[in-house]
This record gives sequence, structure tokens and C-alpha cells, in this order.
Amino acid sequence: MPIRFILPLAVFVLVAGVFAYLLLTGHDASKIPSVLIDQPAPAFDLVPLDDSRPGFATADLAGHVSIVNFFASWCLPCRAEHPLLMRLAEDGVAVYGINYKNERADAIKWLAELGNPYRRIGADDDGRAGIEWGVYGLPETFIIGKGGRIRFKHVGPITPQALDEVILPILKELGS
Repeated sequence: MPIRFILPLAVFVLVAGVFAYLLLTGHDASKIPSVLIDQPAPAFDLVPLDDSRPGFATADLAGHVSIVNFFASWCLPCRAEHPLLMRLAEDGVAVYGINYKNERADAIKWLAELGNPYRRIGADDDGRAGIEWGVYGLPETFIIGKGGRIRFKHVGPITPQALDEVILPILKELGS
């Protein structure tokens, strides 16, 4: 049999084997480790979502435990997690938002409808900040320690279970 038939078959078998292994071992794709854990938050200085509030920059994270949430109005999972972000903000947690590759007017309307849990919001119109933070899908949420280091990354929407079992204990441990 010619190599041009064997090679694609071998690659397919290898990829199928990896997927089967991950499925059978209960691998959770939302728990992808980030190389940014325990690293300083990336340097950024984003323009405001609208002119009525200031933008969002690295300096805003200094000296306190905070949450940075990448969101967009077109993101359905972002809508699902939004009430939990509102709860965190109401409990006094410093929640910051980065509006990721989203029309500003749409995000402003979305926040007017659902409420605004964010102390500051930066507009990441071109996605550059998202690249620096290692974002590859929405929503993504980061917990930043008092020293400005990334302590935790949550991929996907925050669920009540994730909030109670993972995020709140981390915030408590960090002294939020």
C-alpha cells in the first residue's frame, strides 16, 4: 500500500486514540492550565467602553484582590454567568470587565438591560488584550491577587457550583 494512504490513516488513528483517552479518563477541557498563573497580569491600558466612565488598565488591579472578566454581548454563556458576577459585585468583590471584540453600543445596551457589575470596563476592540491574557474563548475570568499576579483562570461561564466550590474559596484565601 502506498505511503500516501498509510500516513493519513496513521495520523487519524493517533488523533482518535488521543480523543478516546481524554474521554475515557474524564478529562475536563475547561480546566486547561494557563502559563500565566502566578505571573504578573499583562500590561494593558484600554479605552473606556463609553465616555461616562474611565477605561481599564493594569494599574487598576494594584493593591487588592480582583476579578477580570472577558465578555461580549453576543456571547450567550456570558449572559448565563452575568447574575453571578452581579452577586460578586454586590458582595463587594472588585469585578472588572474587558469587552472583547464587541460593538461598544451593543455592550452598553446589554449592560443597561442586565446590570453592570464592573468597577471599570475596557474596550478590547481589536482583541490585543485578549491575546496578551491568553483568551481563546468567551467568557474567561481571572482572579488577580493583591500583588497584581494572576492566581486563577476560569474558562467558560461561571456556574453556581464553580462560584461556591472554587472561586469564593480562592477569593477568601487571597483575603478578598
